[in-house]
Amino acid sequence: MSITAEEKARVMKEFATKEGDTGSPEVQIAILSSRIATLTEHFKTHKKDNHGRRGLLKMVALRRKLLDYTKSKDEARYQDLIKRLGLRR
Repeated sequence: MSITAEEKARVMKEFATKEGDTGSPEVQIAILSSRIATLTEHFKTHKKDNHGRRGLLKMVALRRKLLDYTKSKDEARYQDLIKRLGLRR
């Protein structure tokens, strides 16, 4: 499952650090979080979709790596990002 182009553009605009930003860790993490949320809803109705589940696990691992990178570079950006995305409790 993928997110729509409009949803992706909205997320990029919301999390961009500057105009036209598509590659910063914040934008990448936000897009992955949106895709993960979409797939999580998909698996509530399609419990036996194991091939899709593998893709979900790869996305979660990639998001974790990007979060670790952001935390190692700038703790304040990391804290702000997880607060904005609501990833930690």
